[in-house]
Amino acid sequence: MRTVSRTFSRRGILGLGAGAAAAATLAGCGSHTSSDGTGASDGSGGGKSGGKSGGKGGDASGAPQGRLIGDGSTSFTGKQPHQPVKPEPLEPGQTPPQFVVFSWDGAGEVGNGLFPRFLDLAKEHGASMTFFLSGLYLLPESKKRLYAPPNNRIGASDIGYLNDEHVKATLTNVRRAWLEGHEIGTHFNGHFCGEARTSVKWWTPQQWHSEIEQAKSFVKNWKTNTGWHDLPALPFDYDKELVGGRTPCLLGQDNLLPTARELGWRYDASSPGGLQMWPVKRHGLWDLPLQEVPFPGRKFQVLSMDYNMMYNQSQNSTKAPAYNYPAWREQSAGAYIAGFKRAYETNRAPFFIGNHFEHWNGGIYMDSVEQAFKHIAREKEKGADVRLVSFRQFVDWIDVQKPEILAKLRTLAPGQTPAGGWKTFLA
Repeated sequence: MRTVSRTFSRRGILGLGAGAAAAATLAGCGSHTSSDGTGASDGSGGGKSGGKSGGKGGDASGAPQGRLIGDGSTSFTGKQPHQPVKPEPLEPGQTPPQFVVFSWDGAGEVGNGLFPRFLDLAKEHGASMTFFLSGLYLLPESKKRLYAPPNNRIGASDIGYLNDEHVKATLTNVRRAWLEGHEIGTHFNGHFCGEARTSVKWWTPQQWHSEIEQAKSFVKNWKTNTGWHDLPALPFDYDKELVGGRTPCLLGQDNLLPTARELGWRYDASSPGGLQMWPVKRHGLWDLPLQEVPFPGRKFQVLSMDYNMMYNQSQNSTKAPAYNYPAWREQSAGAYIAGFKRAYETNRAPFFIGNHFEHWNGGIYMDSVEQAFKHIAREKEKGADVRLVSFRQFVDWIDVQKPEILAKLRTLAPGQTPAGGWKTFLA
């Protein structure tokens, strides 16, 4: 597939992309300030500093403290709450469940309320998601010289550092996300894209190792780096929690994978332009790509990410004329729903969706992904075997499946129904 590189700047480099079918689609990442331009702080925690430590039973915020790790930035609090039952192999002739993973790149709360909005939505419907946290979102700009990005100057970043209130709000929401059953992956740090030698596209396996260790360090040592020792710890051991990520702009996967395998990761979600088919492993890791899905009203398909929807609608503008918004909102929601229906009604391939906490084009992409999420959740609530899970939870399931069953599932192309029905096909 043809790769297209473009510059698209709005408070930093937002993306580099892959062409999908007849149109260029981009996989970009969000900016770091209040993207609605208001500067309002209505997110979970509201940017407040949170309660003081309340002993080993918990803290004033209600979060368990557990056994503190290192400087107390993280802690071991036991098994993660709100996890599915232990997965089992498919029985002969059994129809596979329809897995759907909603994921978020960056996962910073910048005062626009989008992080808690989707936590609330997931909680309402008993769903889990994956949040790919950018390590720099827990590092104050005053400490930026602690970051040594490969092939870049010390402290450089193509996404901005958050202000103190937004770092605190991000901590609050990441803490809440994990306690409510969501996965905390990584989106690495400085988000360097494009064709220049500074880009992650050219990083070696050793440089990826450095980037990952720094991303983990910023999560594991945020108390030391911020001086906020009165705030509650994150309730997880990040060395054990981190089992997958998504690279900036979906670049650099080939050199990342050997390092990810060495570090014990289980999957990577960085492939561009994937098809709605059952996944395979690369370098021992599950390769879980964004996927091409039908784009209503067009003859080409679009990658299953909000940025790609936007690029195909408004190109270089995140603030296109508002009269376009209603139709664009329905078109992007329709693309996600079409992707879900195609998989559910045919090969049951897992469906992967990527997003950013951004108010591009008046926030229509946040509305459309919520519309699609509710459509999918309603199918589940009506009795369909639909599972709204994190990447980690999906990997838990696919890891226990029989190799011969997975091989059979991989023979089904996008939109292809099993010959003779599932009972015959998987007999």
